[in-house]
Amino acid sequence: MSMPEQSLARGLGAAQGAAQGAAQGAAQGAAQGVGHGKVILLGEHSVVYGRPALAAAIARGCRASAEPADVDTLSVQPWGVRLRLDTPESEPERELLRTAFAAVCARYPAPRAALSVQAVMEIPGGAGLGGSAALSVAVIRAIEQALQCNSSDDELIEASLAWERVFHGNPSGVDSAMAVRGGLALYRKAEGLTPVRLGRNLVLVVGHSGEHGSTKSMVESVARQHARDRAKAEQIFDAIAALVNNAKSALERGDHAQLGQLMDLNQKLLNTLLLSTTRLEHMCNITRSAGALGAKLTGGGGGGSMIALAKDRAHAEPIAQALRDHNFDAFVVEVAQ
Repeated sequence: MSMPEQSLARGLGAAQGAAQGAAQGAAQGAAQGVGHGKVILLGEHSVVYGRPALAAAIARGCRASAEPADVDTLSVQPWGVRLRLDTPESEPERELLRTAFAAVCARYPAPRAALSVQAVMEIPGGAGLGGSAALSVAVIRAIEQALQCNSSDDELIEASLAWERVFHGNPSGVDSAMAVRGGLALYRKAEGLTPVRLGRNLVLVVGHSGEHGSTKSMVESVARQHARDRAKAEQIFDAIAALVNNAKSALERGDHAQLGQLMDLNQKLLNTLLLSTTRLEHMCNITRSAGALGAKLTGGGGGGSMIALAKDRAHAEPIAQALRDHNFDAFVVEVAQ
């Protein structure tokens, strides 16, 4: 079983419990680092081709600590993984993680102190919630603090991208930027993040399909479609970009009814790109029937997670419970200004 699959099998509740345990048991004085998870409100995949995306950071993500050691190591819970930087792994997923860790450690050339880095994931991998980027940023920040470095946000994002390229090949960069900076923002690959002002707070229900979604595989699938019929793909990307721009205006006005409609339209276009699954479609329908203003997959697709927009917090819990009643993990997040 691969690391993301192990994480999915344990579920969101186990990840949260592990995070609480790690926080209680963290060694006093250890260097600390945090990386935000994220949801894409609209615009995933088209953002790889220069269009805008709307992204929101969530409180759950990854926390890490770093302490002096005899050799560089990385531990990740609740995956039950411990790697040595100097020892290749036979399992491909573990070797990818070691390679990503090596890409980060290469920023800090010898001579330097070796470090034991311990990370706790609060969100599952392969769930469309930016888990890989959150992990990378938490690890980088813990190392930075342990080595008394002071990199800028832009430098942290670039370091995270070195990690992300190991896993995803050609990441858009939005996950790394959100993991570092947080908040709510419009993202363009060439321009980075532009903060978005909220007319009123957003309340979202995040539902986890239980299916592992590979961002790299989905990005490659869209790339093949783009190569096969560039005009059609570009037309879809332009349509998604128009939805994103309209959604930004709706967010600024606090018009959540329109935002929900735009999310539904974005989901239809993502389905046209073969990014949704039967289970994700089912989850979207469940939440709409339970009162969601709109619903769509979030992240790479092909599995992973979906989000549903609630009218307010009082309406969010029944939507989350509707997903739980169908045996899906779900939790509520609020995005504030």
